Amino acid sequence: MTTPSNTDHSSQLTDVDLQMFSEGKHYRLFDKMGAHACEVDGSSGVRFAVWAPNATQVYVIGDFNGWSLSANPLNLKQGTGIWDGFIQGVALGSQYKFHIVGPDGYRIDKSDPFAFSCQLRPETSSIVTDLRFAWHDNDWMRDRASRNSLAAPISMYEMHLGSWRQKQAASNRFYSYRELAQPLTDYLVSHGFTHVEFLPLMEHPYYGSWGYQMTGFFAPTSCYGSPQDLMFLIDTLHQNGIGVILDWVPSHFPCDAHGLGFFDGTHLYEHPDRRLGFHPDWGSNIFNYESAQVTNFLVNSALFWLEKYHVDGIRVDAVASMLYLDYSRKEGEWVPNRNGGRENLEAIAFIKCLNEQIYSRFPKVQTFAEESTAWPDATKPTYSGGLGFGYKWDMGWMHDTLKYMANNPIDRKYHHGELVFRSVYANSENFVLSLSHDDVAKGKKSLLEKMPGNPSEKFANLRLLLGYMYTQTGKKLLFMGDEFGQVGEWDHESSLEWNLLEKPEHAGIARWVGDLNRIYRTEGALHTKDCDPTGFRWVEANDSAQSVFCYLRFGGENSQPILVALNFSPVLREGYRVGVPCGGTWSEIMNSDSTIYGGSGAGNFGSVQSVPFGSHGESHSLSITIPPLSMIMLKPANV
Repeated sequence: MTTPSNTDHSSQLTDVDLQMFSEGKHYRLFDKMGAHACEVDGSSGVRFAVWAPNATQVYVIGDFNGWSLSANPLNLKQGTGIWDGFIQGVALGSQYKFHIVGPDGYRIDKSDPFAFSCQLRPETSSIVTDLRFAWHDNDWMRDRASRNSLAAPISMYEMHLGSWRQKQAASNRFYSYRELAQPLTDYLVSHGFTHVEFLPLMEHPYYGSWGYQMTGFFAPTSCYGSPQDLMFLIDTLHQNGIGVILDWVPSHFPCDAHGLGFFDGTHLYEHPDRRLGFHPDWGSNIFNYESAQVTNFLVNSALFWLEKYHVDGIRVDAVASMLYLDYSRKEGEWVPNRNGGRENLEAIAFIKCLNEQIYSRFPKVQTFAEESTAWPDATKPTYSGGLGFGYKWDMGWMHDTLKYMANNPIDRKYHHGELVFRSVYANSENFVLSLSHDDVAKGKKSLLEKMPGNPSEKFANLRLLLGYMYTQTGKKLLFMGDEFGQVGEWDHESSLEWNLLEKPEHAGIARWVGDLNRIYRTEGALHTKDCDPTGFRWVEANDSAQSVFCYLRFGGENSQPILVALNFSPVLREGYRVGVPCGGTWSEIMNSDSTIYGGSGAGNFGSVQSVPFGSHGESHSLSITIPPLSMIMLKPANV
């Protein structure tokens, strides 16, 4: 083997690059750091660059030099902590790591923090990679602002790629990004979803972490193929009108030896104080948000996925753990901020910077906060004091609703306020109503099994729950398997229970979800004002005795209002008087008790005639039938 040699060429890092890096304001670091194949003075090779300010020497080791610990040293850019150099003869596909000599002779081999591709676990080397790809999603990219706006219908299918569908061969059970592209796209289109949200696809060493313990902040997991394979999947989705949201984790990272922890022999990426730098719940390191270079690294990661992979949104995981210094910590286990408070001021500054940079550079995308507390103004602009997110998951709605649904239907009258409570805060943020992976894993049971009653009542309750979610204000998110009533709790090691679709009751749930998605998309009243207080008005919120709720949804000037009536009791409600804002015939456009969904077929025979008899503060009223454990929707018939 001929060992590639370093050549003394001027660095690709300019003085401007180094100045912006030192200030933590370089937002294209992925073009400069890591490994980039290039040609210098007619010689082909790779330029390497890594930040290791406390190292005394850094070497590039790889399959191109026999993993020699001394053959290819890098040069220190004085005052920056960046080591770089061009190595002639290194080719695309080469495996490499950085051999770092730290203080007191400490030595360790580290994966490249900016690697674009990594070896398949359990191997941990980085791979020199070219990200060129011929995209065919120009139409989508041009128009996606209208697909992601507050007035757009957004119905997300949340999924874990490895356990959606699996091959039968245990030795090769995962489908690749490319293999899944068409079947997944066809499935999402046929069920009416507008977006797919992937649990983290960034490289992670432990499959059981679901991707939330990331080591590759610029590399898609090689478990399902190459970077170009993932691009092919996203491109296929875009060409068929499906947006792509990626889960992303800037709150913590695992302690694996090849990762970011103790990177150059010091606590470089993680905070050195364990009370600030270690997460007790997840056994992982917490980023040092006081470091401008660390937060710059994280912002670059988010911008990278938006640019190089054309993703349409970033869902930021575990925001609450970043906002609060005492998150999941006991007295004495946390350090107050400079004002004596519990707010993590540096993490807050990072979050604001993240959203400012994303929206200034990619104004057609959205960011989503998984934030479980009542932190105010998460979705308000940073210039008005907010965190700057586009949307926030409504965790309170999820908790209250699932708690309410778990009650025996005859006892729900005693818990009526749990559903009404959302009105107190529904307009405080731009919300996403989520029934996510966290709700159906780790002993929490599937959505279907959370429902009370006999098998028929379980299915009726699930249809009712889903109908309630789709008619409330806010965008929608449903985890895979819930759309057909999976029985078993989600297990990342196994495929979904696709055989259940052969059973009529499960096929009925799937059809119900598909029809809910379609009517949500086509009826402006159900989505145009999802984030506008004028889009929702209670008609009946106080009938706890009968466990009935009625409300109106409103859209723009050209959309008809929609009346939603829900009966959370097991009793048929006939002749139920409900006020409506206009006269004429009202058509029943959705009924979860329809036989095509597995219901009994009770309802209003297609339409109801209003009478000029006021009720509930409205000028006209209807006398309707609300089937047991069901939801119906009515709208004025077209004249």
